Amino acid sequence: MIDFEIIYEFKDLFLSGILNTLLIAIMSCCLGISIGSITGILLSLRQGILYWLIMLYVNIVRGTPMLIQVAAMFFMLKFAGYSISAFSSSIISIGLNSAAYMSQIVLAGIKSVHKGQWEAAKVLGFSRAQTMRYIIFPQAVRIVTPAFGNELITLVKDSSLASTIGVYELTKQGDIVMSQTFDVPTVYMVLACTYLIITGILSILVLQLDKKLAHHA
Repeated sequence: MIDFEIIYEFKDLFLSGILNTLLIAIMSCCLGISIGSITGILLSLRQGILYWLIMLYVNIVRGTPMLIQVAAMFFMLKFAGYSISAFSSSIISIGLNSAAYMSQIVLAGIKSVHKGQWEAAKVLGFSRAQTMRYIIFPQAVRIVTPAFGNELITLVKDSSLASTIGVYELTKQGDIVMSQTFDVPTVYMVLACTYLIITGILSILVLQLDKKLAHHA
């Protein structure tokens, strides 16, 4: 049975956790999109050693659990002597994880642009860099924008891993409430419903965005 008194009593903790969860997800997503776009472009150009270094990074990130990446980033930075908060460390690690996946999304978007665009730009005197910047990349971004939204939804859930290094996001706040009330069913129901509401709202927004882009295509 759900104890609504506990929910009301600890509402400030839950609200604080929700805010931190959203901040981690949004900031990590922005970092992932930024780095992922750059690495996706570089992958599409297939420039020698740089291409293989990026592919190594992508394969390492995609081949290891994010939980390990979050912990490794935090403790490696501490060991290296950098004074960084667990919150900032979690954003960096989750953002870099997201960037690896984003790079493949952007790469797929670039490849989906018709090759005739490259040829037409060449005839008009555009350099390869200018073609990518002004013609290919803008079209690729429009194609993969819904995927960016889906990545944000994924990161909302993945942000719970930040609790393992002491970040007071939603899951961590739930653990605190459980340790004080021992009411596991109520806390887990609150956490599940909150994540469901957040991801549900974001899913609707992504769907609406997808429809708008399809309408203007």
